[in-house]
Amino acid sequence: MVKKDPKKGTEVAGSFFHASYYQNSDPLSSGFATTHEQVSDVYAEGEIGAVVENEDGADIPLNNNNKSE
Repeated sequence: MVKKDPKKGTEVAGSFFHASYYQNSDPLSSGFATTHEQVSDVYAEGEIGAVVENEDGADIPLNNNNKSE
């Protein structure tokens, strides 16, 4: 069995997002950038004035006047 380096795990656990991660291509930076983008999108869409989009990119109306019956 390969012995793992405990210091490497602490580096990942103690790390946080940097804007430069969007330009980096290593797996850690890429993962942080993707997760940050997903969290930002979810947070923004939860806001009152946010624009919510369908999968195809069209805006979803925020009122209930367009219900299909």
